[in-house]
Amino acid sequence: MSANNLKESDHPIDAVILWVDGNDPVLTEKRNNYLNIENKTSNHSGALPTRFISNNEIRYCVLSILTFASFVRNIFIVTDDQDPNLNKEIDRYFPGRSNTLRIVDHKEIFSGFEQYLPSFNSSSIESMIWRIKGLSENFIYFNDDVFLIRKIRPEDWFSDSKPVLRGKWKIPPYKKMLSYFIKIVINKNIRKNHNYQPRLSFYLRQWKAAKLVGMKFRYYFYCHIPHPLNKKRLENFFTENKELLEKNISYRFRSEHQFIMPALAYHLEILNGNKQFAKLNLTYLHPYYSNKRLERKISKCENDACIKSVCVQSLEIMDNEVQERIFKWMDRILSTGKDDRKL
Repeated sequence: MSANNLKESDHPIDAVILWVDGNDPVLTEKRNNYLNIENKTSNHSGALPTRFISNNEIRYCVLSILTFASFVRNIFIVTDDQDPNLNKEIDRYFPGRSNTLRIVDHKEIFSGFEQYLPSFNSSSIESMIWRIKGLSENFIYFNDDVFLIRKIRPEDWFSDSKPVLRGKWKIPPYKKMLSYFIKIVINKNIRKNHNYQPRLSFYLRQWKAAKLVGMKFRYYFYCHIPHPLNKKRLENFFTENKELLEKNISYRFRSEHQFIMPALAYHLEILNGNKQFAKLNLTYLHPYYSNKRLERKISKCENDACIKSVCVQSLEIMDNEVQERIFKWMDRILSTGKDDRKL
C-alpha cells in the first residue's frame, strides 16, 4: 500500500454485488404477477428478460475478486431470497474465505421500506445497498457481469480514504435528450402507442443524477466498472433527502424518472472536494461483436496492463461458442492470477 494509507485492517474494504437468477421459476412468476398488476409486459424496457437471466456470471465476479483483490474483507451478494451456492468452490480454491461471503436479502436493506418490495429494479435496489449491516465505510459496488482480470491494489479504488473516481467529464447529453423526446412524441401521439417507453439511456440517467445535486454545465461520466463508494456520504445524503430516496425506490421496474445511485455518489464526492480523478481502466465484451473483434478485445485485455476489469454485457444472448470462449478465457485468467494473490 502507498505511504499515505494505513494497514488494511484499519481501513477495510468490502465488496457488494447485485445478483438475480432470472431462471428461477418462483422469481419469474413473481415478476410476471407484478407486470400484470402494473399493466406492463416483458417488452417494457425495465422488464426485458435480458435484465434477469443469469449465466453464472456471479461465479466469475466473486472468484475474480478473491483472486485479484484478496484484501477485500467481505463480499455481500444482494438477492431476492436466492443463493448462488458458491461456498464449496470458494472453500476449494480459497480455504477460509467462504465465511467472508454473505447473502443479503432485499428485506434487510429495505427494512422500514417494505412497501416497495418485491423490487425487480437494480436502480432501486442499488440505492439501498449502503444499508447492509456491517458494511465497511468504503466499499466497492459491482454488477455481476463485471470481472477483475488483473491485480488490484487498495489505492486503485481508495486513496487517502476517498474513492478514486474513474471516468471523464462530458457536456450534458442534449442530442440524446432531443432524440428521446422525439421518439416519445412520435410513438405516443402519431403511432398511438400510449405505453411506449424508449430504451433507457445510460447517459441521460447519469446526467439526471448530476443535476439533482446541482451540476449545470457538465457531468462526470463513468462506465461499467467496480464503483468505489463511501457509505457515510450516501447515508448522510439520503437521510437528508428521504423523499428523494423513497421516490427512486418506489419503481418496481426501471423507469426514466430514476437516477443512478453510483452517478449520484460520484457527484457528491466531487461537490465535497474529492478531486481524485483517474482514467477508465476497463473494456467491454458486447454480444454484437464479430468473432474477430471479440478476439481483438480479449487480446487487448491480455496485453494492456492498464486494463483491470472487463464487463461482459448480455452474455445470455451470445452464441454458445462465444460464451464458451469467454468462460475458458476467464478460467485461464483466474488460474494464472492465483500466483499474484499474496503480492
